[in-house]
Amino acid sequence: MQALALLIRVISRFNIILGHLFSWFSLGIVLVCFTVVVLRYAFSTGFIWLQDLYVWLNAMMFMGIAGFALFNNSHVRVDIFYRPASRRRKALVDMFGSLFFIGPFVYVLSTWSWAYVTRSWRFMEGSPNFGGMPGLYIIKSFILFFALVVALQALAMFLRGLLVLMNKEELLSEQYRYQEDS
Repeated sequence: MQALALLIRVISRFNIILGHLFSWFSLGIVLVCFTVVVLRYAFSTGFIWLQDLYVWLNAMMFMGIAGFALFNNSHVRVDIFYRPASRRRKALVDMFGSLFFIGPFVYVLSTWSWAYVTRSWRFMEGSPNFGGMPGLYIIKSFILFFALVVALQALAMFLRGLLVLMNKEELLSEQYRYQEDS
């Protein structure tokens, strides 16, 4: 049981760190977008690579923080029944959702995107826009990164549910437990 609790903490902490790291990309997006607008309207010039940059930063940010969003319950969920549910019921819902919704989604996403990403790496694909940024293959790799962080957090959710059902949730610190009114 201690090993399960440790694994839950490690996975969740990993996604928390990623969430805080990639959230800084939003500042970069705003600054780059602001620069693009100032260049266009104040100086009547622009750079395609700069426009690519803020779109690519946006893509990396959203794919990088997906596990963090799942950890924080910031994802889309119809929680009419989940919010007032007991800890055990939340654990069952999370376990079911991880196994039958997130698991197949991650499997299909990673299976279908693998060839897409490897092909991009093989060609060292760049921006389709003339004058755009090189390295589109790195951005496409974030699809697999997204699948990984979501899969890991789903595993942590499933294991947390197991601890709750076995009445061992006290092995987790408060940060990793179910909240009564969340």
